Amino acid sequence: MIHHLRHIIGYTAMLSLMGMSSSWADNCSGYDSLVTQSAETIDLGHGVKQTSVKSHSTVITSNDSIYNLNAGECAGTILQTEEGKSQGMGYCSRRDKDGDTISISWQLPSGADKGEWKTTGGTGKFAGKQNSGWFQTVLADGKIQVTKWGGDCH
Repeated sequence: MIHHLRHIIGYTAMLSLMGMSSSWADNCSGYDSLVTQSAETIDLGHGVKQTSVKSHSTVITSNDSIYNLNAGECAGTILQTEEGKSQGMGYCSRRDKDGDTISISWQLPSGADKGEWKTTGGTGKFAGKQNSGWFQTVLADGKIQVTKWGGDCH
């Protein structure tokens, strides 16, 4: 179940998610490296399970955005339905070397391979940002997950 959740949770960043499409003209992109710190699953019966996950997150190789080398934490909840489909949502908050913070919400629709993210707040250089985009898990191995992301950043 944990491996399945890591594959699903492609946050991070990452990242919270609204209205994504692979046809978007991304003007920012990168990778989010996530290390799971905790994952707890509650089996509610009849195939329904709810898992809460918390991970350390570092946005790496994002040379076309201000999010490069931001680090912090992502947390979320994954719901597995009686049909065996999973969906999830949560938040990530990260800080850069200057101490400025950015927060995003993320969402993974039921049964989807890609999720959506959007900014929810920030300080300093991140204040007032209204960015959004997509993410997809490209590697899940044990407690480590890497997601590729892109979107509209201005």
